[in-house]
Amino acid sequence: MSGPATPAAGAAPAPPPDPPIPWFGLAAVLLGTFISTLNGRLSTFGLNDIRGGVYAGFDDGAWITTAQTVAQMLVLPVAIWLGAAFGARRVLIEAALAYAVISFVEPFSPNLAMLLGLQFMGGMASGFFIPLTLSFILRGTPPRLWAYGIALYALNLELSLNISASLEGWYVDHFSWRWIFWQNVPLALGMFACFKWGAKPEPPNPAAPMPDRFGLVTSGLGLALIYAALDQGNRLDWLNSGLVWGLMAAGVILFAAFLLHEWRWPQPFFNIKVAFSPPLPRLLFFVAFLRLTILSTAYLIPQYLGAVRGFRALEVGQTMIWIAAPQLIICPLAAVMLRRMDPRFVSCVGFVLISIACLMVAHSLTAVWSSDQFMVSQLLQAVGQSFALSGIVFFGILHLKPEDALTFGASIQTARLLGGQIGTAFIVTFVRVRSQIASNHIGQHVQSGDPQVLHRLQAYAAATGRAVDPSLAAARAETVLAGVVRSAAATQGVIDGFVAIGALTALALLLLVAHKPAPIGPASHMPLFAPRPEPPPAPDLGAEPS
Repeated sequence: MSGPATPAAGAAPAPPPDPPIPWFGLAAVLLGTFISTLNGRLSTFGLNDIRGGVYAGFDDGAWITTAQTVAQMLVLPVAIWLGAAFGARRVLIEAALAYAVISFVEPFSPNLAMLLGLQFMGGMASGFFIPLTLSFILRGTPPRLWAYGIALYALNLELSLNISASLEGWYVDHFSWRWIFWQNVPLALGMFACFKWGAKPEPPNPAAPMPDRFGLVTSGLGLALIYAALDQGNRLDWLNSGLVWGLMAAGVILFAAFLLHEWRWPQPFFNIKVAFSPPLPRLLFFVAFLRLTILSTAYLIPQYLGAVRGFRALEVGQTMIWIAAPQLIICPLAAVMLRRMDPRFVSCVGFVLISIACLMVAHSLTAVWSSDQFMVSQLLQAVGQSFALSGIVFFGILHLKPEDALTFGASIQTARLLGGQIGTAFIVTFVRVRSQIASNHIGQHVQSGDPQVLHRLQAYAAATGRAVDPSLAAARAETVLAGVVRSAAATQGVIDGFVAIGALTALALLLLVAHKPAPIGPASHMPLFAPRPEPPPAPDLGAEPS
């Protein structure tokens, strides 16, 4: 009987088979991404209802959304270290279970102080979700499927951002504001079940860095304080507030101390050299900028529909759904394009579509627009945002080694949260200032005694005199005219906001075009694209046989 066949001498060894795909694990981490973003947006849209439920005022209630995201920033370094030391599966199982319990209890808060405490605890639990998502995708799937994982990652962020208004309006109209929190319970339990019974346990990592208490504390506190200053800056009038000054200065000092300490620490849990080596800083800038554009447009359209047209949250959601729904088709298309094209090209297409969509709205928006008029621009915006985000993240992954996945995931989370908050702070302040300037300019042309103004007041008085006491018609006409001026000023502020985003997107596009191409595969030399074998040389028919 002949022995087992042996490979011929000099033959290359067969490549190792791809690891099995942990479908339940991928479903779990994508659920975590969806939950984390969705809850933050739901809290923002439903803030008035939540404040009313706990009898909170405007200023005190403004900290409800801040408490959750500040906790996510605070726990970010801890998530990196725990994920490296004990594995993503074990950490996410406990975080998902804790988040489900907190979300169930939160609506029963008797007062604002209890709600803020539970929001903070929920933010700490959900803060583990996104930093470990990219790490799990990179370590748990074969490289040939990374493009699809990144496209799903972008799908989750886009979908959860843009269905929030519809969900919040539906909950409030049909149930109560408490469902803003309770809807997280089945999602978090589903995430827990997928990890518990659908993903293989990971052995502890003996090479994990020792806990660096100074680094964990200074980095988490620094990022949390910076975020709190950005989130509350517009309400407190930025540099005119001592609280904003104090939060920002303390956060910057703590984070600078962390960077200096981590650079000199022999076993850093956050690899500073990876985070600051090209091209990651520029790619993180693009991620932060994309969050600026995504959250800015997610603010501008609800701002217009709410302030100018008086739409409720459910009606605003009917417009935002045109960004969310197409993602189910765009996601696989983006993944296929990433597999076959330069990720820079995919991102450039996305940036171009975002800029066109913004300029379309800026060119045509008037005070009589409703949801239908935004449809075409929002479809372009949906395609552009998905292509741009997935292309940028995938472009960054092509430069990485798998062991740097946790550092990359933490950097993406930091850029995502801070970029989104900087974008929101910028666009809220920009639109407010531009609306004030527009109101001042319009007011200069609305002069008492002007024939056109008198004619307009008479028309308003005649229209309102049928519904109110004729003696009050003149005062009512002045109120209507003031409302028209406010609507025109608010519309102009939103137009200027779209122009600013379109112009900034064009500048970002130029930076992306000038970037060097990515390597063919990941830096770990696991080929993402199978190279085509070179054809054998053609025989020389004219040569004499040897």
